[in-house]
Amino acid sequence: MSCPDRIFADVPGVAVAVVGTGAVGARVARQLHGSPGVERLLVADVDGGRADAIATSLGEDVTVVPASAPVDELVRGSVVVLACPGDHRPLAQRALAVGASVVSVSDDLDVASSLLALDAEAFERQQVVVVGAGMAPGLSCLLARHAAADFTGVEEIHVAKVGTGGPACARQHHRALRTPMREWRDGAMVTRRSGSGRELCWFPDPVGGLDCYRAAVADPVLLHAAFPSVSRVTARLAASRRDRVTSRLPMLRRPHAEGQLGAVRVEVRGWRDAVSDTRVLGAIDRPGVAAAGVAVVSALWALGGVGAGRFRRFGAGGLADLVSEPVPFLADLAERGVRAAVFEGETAPTR
Repeated sequence: MSCPDRIFADVPGVAVAVVGTGAVGARVARQLHGSPGVERLLVADVDGGRADAIATSLGEDVTVVPASAPVDELVRGSVVVLACPGDHRPLAQRALAVGASVVSVSDDLDVASSLLALDAEAFERQQVVVVGAGMAPGLSCLLARHAAADFTGVEEIHVAKVGTGGPACARQHHRALRTPMREWRDGAMVTRRSGSGRELCWFPDPVGGLDCYRAAVADPVLLHAAFPSVSRVTARLAASRRDRVTSRLPMLRRPHAEGQLGAVRVEVRGWRDAVSDTRVLGAIDRPGVAAAGVAVVSALWALGGVGAGRFRRFGAGGLADLVSEPVPFLADLAERGVRAAVFEGETAPTR
């Protein structure tokens, strides 16, 4: 399944459009429906039956547009949330052309890199393109920005994640364990072999400690853009021995419709005055729930634009780069049930 090429006609009164109604997109549509500032909601999916089911469950003020609709323009609304697999850049460019901001939930490294390349265009059009508005990247970027506020200078950022949001996310993680990854090291973006670099990472209970490995995810690219002076930025995914062995093969069994309990861990190392220190933050939730919460808050913040003081600039970037202050964003997430935890020490996390 991939993003439809042409989806939206010009429908008056529409404020937000959601492309993709899978495990994450369906939750995004449900939470946006009736939210303050959202006058009308459009949903689109290559699976028309799934989009129809979402619209029926939500009731009025929801318009389903067939993915095969032969139209040339995106809706002239305020925000387009891209929650579908595949390349997001073509739809993002069409959205910017009609004056809409963009929120992308993809954690794919190539997708994130292509969206970051829209920074100049988004700035020129006075719009925001939020890249990687999910659990990791997304929530991980917010936690990194929040932890960095306690340091005089940040030296290293290390992200680890466990869990998948749905079938599309599971397939992406499967690919990420075999695709060469990139991490920032000593002034250069270097390529590493995915599935290497085994490290025991501790997540909030009840997940606990898991072996994590390098993987082709977008966190290092997004965090380096937000923290250009750091010496190291790495990202790892939790994986079993079977996950690593079978990553070179097609998926042997169909992914679950909904991912199990997941977690994210962000470790920031730096200096407080002249003292070296480390701070570790984390969160635990079903990845689909956490990703949807981050995407919804990003969309609602984008409705207000940069003038509201929520995003610090126009352009394309991750949440660590775009959000003015992470605490209000994390507070909005907490109201939706997505809460962060502070680890007291590097190897003995507490809730």
